[in-house]
Amino acid sequence: MNVTSKKQGEHNTVELTIEVDAQTFDQAVNQVYLRKRGRINVPGFRRGKAPRKIVEAMYGAGIFYEDAVQEVYPAAYEEALAQEKLEPAAYPRIQVEKVDRDGLVFQATVALKPEVKLAQYKGLTAPKSAAAVTDADIDGELAPYIQRATRLVSVKRKAKKGDTAVIDFEGFDNGVPFQGGKGENYPLELGSGSFIPGFEDGVVGMKAGEEKDLDVTFPEEYTPELAGKSVVFKVKVREVKEPQKPELDDEFAKDVSEFDTLADLRRDLGEKLKDRRESQAKADFERAITDQLIDNMEADVSDMIIQQRADRMMEDYAAQVQSQGMAFDQYLAMMGLSTDLLRMQAVESAKKRVLNELALDAVAKAEELAVSEEEKTEEYERLAKEYDMEVDKVKAAVAGEDLERDLLRKKAAQFVFDNAKEGKAPAKKAPKAEAGEPAKKPAAKKPAAKKASAKKTAEDETTEKSPAQKAAEDETTEKSPAKKAAEDETTEKSPAQKAAAKKSGKKTEA
Repeated sequence: MNVTSKKQGEHNTVELTIEVDAQTFDQAVNQVYLRKRGRINVPGFRRGKAPRKIVEAMYGAGIFYEDAVQEVYPAAYEEALAQEKLEPAAYPRIQVEKVDRDGLVFQATVALKPEVKLAQYKGLTAPKSAAAVTDADIDGELAPYIQRATRLVSVKRKAKKGDTAVIDFEGFDNGVPFQGGKGENYPLELGSGSFIPGFEDGVVGMKAGEEKDLDVTFPEEYTPELAGKSVVFKVKVREVKEPQKPELDDEFAKDVSEFDTLADLRRDLGEKLKDRRESQAKADFERAITDQLIDNMEADVSDMIIQQRADRMMEDYAAQVQSQGMAFDQYLAMMGLSTDLLRMQAVESAKKRVLNELALDAVAKAEELAVSEEEKTEEYERLAKEYDMEVDKVKAAVAGEDLERDLLRKKAAQFVFDNAKEGKAPAKKAPKAEAGEPAKKPAAKKPAAKKASAKKTAEDETTEKSPAQKAAEDETTEKSPAKKAAEDETTEKSPAQKAAAKKSGKKTEA
């Protein structure tokens, strides 16, 4: 191996031109030949018995070159790193410049861990919301219990808003029934807005046994077949039911909870709500402080690092979906998402995570923070308990350096938070780099009559955040390499795999 040129690239990258001599490359070619000869047919020879020269003469001299490059470049790249004293922060970008009997010449673009310049990281300020809870708030917490205990009672009167009408219905477009426009014994809550405009208003005032034709018009955002059309629904009311709410007393509390009195139930709901609000306020405060920490940092980060982190996030997202028994492309189609949209979100999140890690590493260095052996032992024991594993298995799955780096970053984050203050946030600085705004997912198209479920689905899809979005909002939610390994020790690489990854320049963190 010989490094024939070294050139400084943009954004903390180095471009190395690396040469592998003819003898070393020929040995790699021969190794590939020996591994593959059993699958090569050459007339006049038994399978696997044709000499290499005969195979190359028949199929071309370069038949084994592609595999030989993969065989030889990791070791050559690793030697080049050692020779040039470089520490990569991501996989290299490899480009073959020349490959023939004289050897291999390739260019490796190496992304380096950038130098970080921290400005202020102590005494950062951000507002923190109060976690007060009012009686009205507790009433809101109690509402689901009341709703679950509410019973629908049949009544002999005209239907009014708030009632549930059990109906049969069928829709007609110019006298022809249309798909999705028919239902029987359908419980329709009047005033819920679950059917198209005008439908529920038309049912109000009807009695059990009464039939009626409703003239309604579909909104423009419906399916193309019905969008904007005027249709007729034939409706028959089978039954009218009114909601009967329970008495709010101690008996109610006993029925819906483990408490003997309504006062105890309300007190418990209030305490839990306050805990949630305090946790949310703390998370919001720490997120705001983290954003300021990143804003106060200067670091020239290679896009290679960010893109490779985004790759891993996309892979994790796909694996998460597939583990639930659904093909990833089907999930995207169902959610109205695209790979491009998810990728954009993942890149945004990856950038924030990388910058946050770099900032925390810089804080740890500036404050000379350290992790003791006792702290590492305690963390291994905690992980073993959390994932119901033996400590030795956790240690085998979680590299000590990963665990230490994770604990050190947690210490650095806690140091920043402990030295932060509640107060007015500083003026927002101009962004260092442009970041695309996450696009909104298109609203789901609703079926003709059962607008209720479709509407809810569309709302859920619009408000639900993908893993990439969630991570972008809170980079501290990403699992550390140590925690990931503890969650699934079967995915941990063997020593041989680790060595191969190291030779290819892979680094798990920025």
